[in-house]
Amino acid sequence: MFIPGVHAMADTYMHKRTLGSNGLEVSAIGLGCMGMSSAYGPPKDRGEMIQLLRAAVDRGVTFFDTAEVYGPFINEELLGEALAPYRGRVVIATKFGFDLSGPDQRPALAGLNSQPAHIKLAVEGSLQRLKVEAIDLLYQHRVDPQVPIEDVAGTVKELIQQGKVKHFGLSEAGVATLRRAHAVQPLTALQSEYSLWTRTPEASVLPTLAELGIGLVAYSPLGRGFLTGKLDPQATFDRTDFRSLLPRFTPEALQANQALVDLLETIAIRKAATPAQIALGWLLAQKPWIVPIPGTTQLSRLEENLGAAQVQLALADLQEIDRAAAQITVVGARYPEKLEQMTGR
Repeated sequence: MFIPGVHAMADTYMHKRTLGSNGLEVSAIGLGCMGMSSAYGPPKDRGEMIQLLRAAVDRGVTFFDTAEVYGPFINEELLGEALAPYRGRVVIATKFGFDLSGPDQRPALAGLNSQPAHIKLAVEGSLQRLKVEAIDLLYQHRVDPQVPIEDVAGTVKELIQQGKVKHFGLSEAGVATLRRAHAVQPLTALQSEYSLWTRTPEASVLPTLAELGIGLVAYSPLGRGFLTGKLDPQATFDRTDFRSLLPRFTPEALQANQALVDLLETIAIRKAATPAQIALGWLLAQKPWIVPIPGTTQLSRLEENLGAAQVQLALADLQEIDRAAAQITVVGARYPEKLEQMTGR
């Protein structure tokens, strides 16, 4: 399997992919927008981020990912303003599920709330902030163990019938939950972390998605920047940077995991590409219904990421990557314990 096209950076034709059996068509590479407003330091300059979002559209990106908790709220407002001129041309995905009524609204500390009344309230807020009449793709951000998934799916089904939501998705859900939700309201996509250093979806999630006709939206496809090769193995992170909480980003773990970056750099040199492009190209080659959503706040990185859609990876390249990666043991959990407990439910 390989990705057709010639290697290029910006101003290239962006291939499309389809998520789910209901035919949601999006660009083969989307744009994760969280870092523009939260998680990786203070919010970035609003005007600059609006320019970046519009530059992404100009370069063929039609799929943008946000959530009410990013900021909170300000990331949705940013997308609402930036993408207003492109209504009908772009797909915006957002998420509900965190209880943002408490004093600390960071996901690491906020509780979950997927009660039907709360979902409806969250959707009304998202519609206003995004300046849209219907949410293209609505995810439950994390599975709430206090609310049956049938109730969540049933509530979203009502919102779809009312014309307020077009497609339903889950984030970081386990296989049993996927099946139960899908039986009530067909799912268009599951969003989960998937990359060369987070391959847990391969065991049971990907086969289930293939069986049910659900797409996978891969977040952190570049390992929160690690797989780009731009992070110093001795890097430390400010407390405003989410990575300061992650076991995988201690200096010891970064040093131990450098072998993955070395592998990507080796392939990249041979392909006249960058490590980030090889990491994204590998993901694109796994299944035709996988769409990575790398995040960035820089135009040069955006163009680099989009260039991955044109990188050719032949079957032999993919086999070489898999063989080499299988010999590398990734060190460090991807989340602290509380957040890890919210995944795979």
